[in-house]
Amino acid sequence: MPIPPADNPTQAPSATNSLAESQAMTKGEREDLQRLMRQREKVLKSAAKQRSAELLADFENQMGSEFSFDDDAVWQRATQEAEAEVARAKQRIAARCRELGIPDRFAPTLQLHWRHRGYDNSVELRRKELRRMAESKVQAIEQQAITEIELSCLRAQTELALAGLTSEGARGFLERLPGIEALMPKLSFAEIAGEADPPIAEQLVSPNALRQRRYRERQALLRNASALRAPASDEGDDEGDMPDLPDFLRRVAP
Repeated sequence: MPIPPADNPTQAPSATNSLAESQAMTKGEREDLQRLMRQREKVLKSAAKQRSAELLADFENQMGSEFSFDDDAVWQRATQEAEAEVARAKQRIAARCRELGIPDRFAPTLQLHWRHRGYDNSVELRRKELRRMAESKVQAIEQQAITEIELSCLRAQTELALAGLTSEGARGFLERLPGIEALMPKLSFAEIAGEADPPIAEQLVSPNALRQRRYRERQALLRNASALRAPASDEGDDEGDMPDLPDFLRRVAP
């Protein structure tokens, strides 16, 4: 089933609709709009690169963020409750140290420490890993945006071109241009999985698969040829007589 223009942006839009919408346009107006579309595509691509830099900078800010315990009411209340418990525990530890005769300057103690960062944004190795992941993600977003920019400008320029075409042949030629689905058809599982001889997967994994296969077939033919020659040699036939073999086997046969 053909894909409608809305779902297939690489397919030319309907000539009838384009002409109906752009019927009042003059040639000069269409040329101006086409120049504007080309300029718009160029500017939007630059804007996409700028946006990528902004996204990476924002990610760096998020990764470098530090949080204080009093930034949130729940954090503050939990910290205060923990400090009270720690104070009582320190008193019990100090009392036990005195019972054991441990001097105060040598006695162990207990402390509560608030970490302003988590593991992922405090360990440098983890930060580098997250940074690489963010760069890959932003690069994919930028490439997708550039593709959308190019497709939107292509649709606009196609509609403008259709508005200026007067012959049915010219409009039909433009509408017959293949879409991306036709240029890149779906993969066949049977073809990839092994219906081909040798299987496509084997050819991709081992570039020398075909050459090795031909070598094995040639060796098998040589062995068969030797087996056919053996009875004739035992009967005293001329050694020069050989069965009908292909030329390439005659060159390599012993």
